[in-house]
Amino acid sequence: MIDLVNVQHNVPAGRVIPVQVDTVDPVEIGPGVHYRELPGTGHIRPWVIDIAPGAEWPELDVHTTYGEVYFVVSGEVIEGDRRYGPGSYLFFEPDTAHRPRSETGARAFGFNYDPPAR
Repeated sequence: MIDLVNVQHNVPAGRVIPVQVDTVDPVEIGPGVHYRELPGTGHIRPWVIDIAPGAEWPELDVHTTYGEVYFVVSGEVIEGDRRYGPGSYLFFEPDTAHRPRSETGARAFGFNYDPPAR
């Protein structure tokens, strides 16, 4: 068991990649939908999306293998007929699809797991 009281809380240089999200160049996925890919490890692909008021993901987002998760940071995301505000955590299981949109504008942080190529 790790002794959390006496463990060093210093991470060695080069083992942390700090990023100010708003400095990452956004990629426009569709009108009013911007995607920022963040540093990740292995096959985990973290990202931030910004959805402008009235915008919708341009096509059905299908997750066949491992699903997807995201956390609503600000604004409100609409999935189907349900609304999710700040603090909402959504997990889409494998073999699901969704198409997020927003009437107010929103920012969400999430990640996908991309399986290794075989």
